Amino acid sequence: MADAKAPAANSLAGRLARLGLKRDADFALHLPLRYEDETRITPLADARPGVAAQFEVEVVDSEIAYRPRRQLIARVRDAGGALSLRFLNFYPSQQKVLQPGVRLRVFGEVHEGYLGPEIIHPRFHVVAAGESLPEGLTPVYPTTAGLGQGTLRRLIEKALARLDLGDTLPPELVQRLGLPGIAESIRYLHHPPPEISQAALEARDFPAWRRVQFDELLAQQLSLRRPTVARRARGAPMLRPTAKLTDALLRSLPFRLTGAQGRAWREIAADLGQPHPMQRLLQGDVGSGKTVVAALTMLHAVEAGHQAALMAPTEILAEQHYRKLAAWLEPLGIEVAWLTGSLKKKDKDAAIARVGAGETPIAIGTHALIEDKVEFARLGLAIVDEQHRFGVRQRLALKDKGSFAHQLAMSATPIPRTLAMSYYADLDVSVLDELPPGRTPVTTKLVAEARRGEVLQRVHDACRAGRQAYWVCPLIEESESLQLKTAEETYTRLVADLPDLKVGLVHGRLKAAEKAEVMAAFVRNEIQVLVATTVIEVGVDVPNASLMVIEHAERFGLAQLHQLRGRVGRGAEASACILLYAQPLGETARARLKVIYESTDGFAIAREDLRLRGPGEFIGARQSGMPLLRYADLEDTALVEQARAIAEEMLREAPERAEAHLQRWLGGREELLKA
Repeated sequence: MADAKAPAANSLAGRLARLGLKRDADFALHLPLRYEDETRITPLADARPGVAAQFEVEVVDSEIAYRPRRQLIARVRDAGGALSLRFLNFYPSQQKVLQPGVRLRVFGEVHEGYLGPEIIHPRFHVVAAGESLPEGLTPVYPTTAGLGQGTLRRLIEKALARLDLGDTLPPELVQRLGLPGIAESIRYLHHPPPEISQAALEARDFPAWRRVQFDELLAQQLSLRRPTVARRARGAPMLRPTAKLTDALLRSLPFRLTGAQGRAWREIAADLGQPHPMQRLLQGDVGSGKTVVAALTMLHAVEAGHQAALMAPTEILAEQHYRKLAAWLEPLGIEVAWLTGSLKKKDKDAAIARVGAGETPIAIGTHALIEDKVEFARLGLAIVDEQHRFGVRQRLALKDKGSFAHQLAMSATPIPRTLAMSYYADLDVSVLDELPPGRTPVTTKLVAEARRGEVLQRVHDACRAGRQAYWVCPLIEESESLQLKTAEETYTRLVADLPDLKVGLVHGRLKAAEKAEVMAAFVRNEIQVLVATTVIEVGVDVPNASLMVIEHAERFGLAQLHQLRGRVGRGAEASACILLYAQPLGETARARLKVIYESTDGFAIAREDLRLRGPGEFIGARQSGMPLLRYADLEDTALVEQARAIAEEMLREAPERAEAHLQRWLGGREELLKA
């Protein structure tokens, strides 16, 4: 049943709610999208095509036309010319206003239409003859269907009259930062003085905008840093290891840690020895060696007398972790439990019982780890891999299996520095920025679908030479069943096209045992070509696979393309990733493919991905409840760093002002931020 208190979607309150406008502070901070110059009237005879201007006209007549579609057309004139106003979407109230003889002020761009010059969907209002013009620029606000600029302006004016816009920052801080006051900045942007030019006012480094941008970033930083302050005030087990197990693992490994791995491991070990819960993000490019750092971290917890758990988003990735970690740790006498939804009940119950009794110190699995019946005797460390694929509550659910357990999040999606400082402000970040020796560079090739035959020949030749290949099916977001159908069709086609090779198929709908069987056969080179959906995006490690073909690469995002490409280049052989694309390419798809073709640096790719998609889509903020920035720009590194430093200072020295600042900007809406 719908909430009786919720405003009807089509009511004024409902329309305002769609814009997030409920409190006076919301209206005050609903700042103009742009400004228009309504301080002068342009004669129709002087109108220039494509240039926005204001005209004062008289309505000659109006009618509703039905061809080529239903529309409202009003013909207007002034002393020297005439044109049409055309409305493809209109309200009965507009039709009533546009009566012959009515005088209007109309703002819009004139274009040449079928019946002569016209303005489509102009802004207009009725005026009396000789009515004075505005003295300054007119603000134009973000709005929604059915909510006019006039209504918004009136509501904003009333809110500004009622609201106390006292500064939430200490005066000495405002002076130190060289920023104008917040009250004068907000009022200035809503009511620009006549002498200010449109170009100056719309520049993003204009002082009033600069203050708003800083305050918005500060609110975000406060909302994200506040849980960190609270976390550090809580107790957590101080994990003081013997170093016996970690040293034994390092001696047994057939490789040495890279400098980046060693640095990350030391940062994590230092955190685990603190009396408050660790909250750290370990990020590194594809193949940078996060798993061995996770293994050392878990052994650290076990040495200190606690349990550790690692949760991964897919069964393939979880199983990859399990096999690798069990191979490293069980020779050291450490039992590793495997927990997933597809386990037989008997095996699952047995694993849960041993973990609950504390007999198994390490558990690895999928979402099955956070089921209610899974209990840990003394969980001290929770690791979440590909953490952006889990919801906030899911990540918390694993950590909450222990009493203030330490948490390590891992991500193979590199996060640009400003984004990490902004959206992951509550996490300490360790970066693996170098690849282990032995990783071979992957050559990326862009190939049009018309040359598919050449690609098939290359796959055939590589496999006959003893190597293996992935063939990734197109991403079909609308339907998982359609994607499955495409994968099965591709499999059938490749079996026919490559009769002397063994072709396998793996996708998300296969049972865990079937998936494991296919993957094991691929690892043993009993399958030469593996047809797959994006279930192989992360975690699959087959050094002999040196070729990857991605069909309809234009449908994939940059991060996915980079992750998929990372499945090859894991052995000594030269490797290649072939991006098959269909023509014609759209502008965005072309830009994505250009980036992935030109770069193998995950951080450079992430920066471009951020630029193309924006921060909300990049980190899933739209799904996580995280507030998106409206005025600030994450590329403004200096301002982000400044806001981060001031947030720390205010939480420490002026908590009341910090709370007032949060209330003004977020109004209590930050409850689902990082925790």
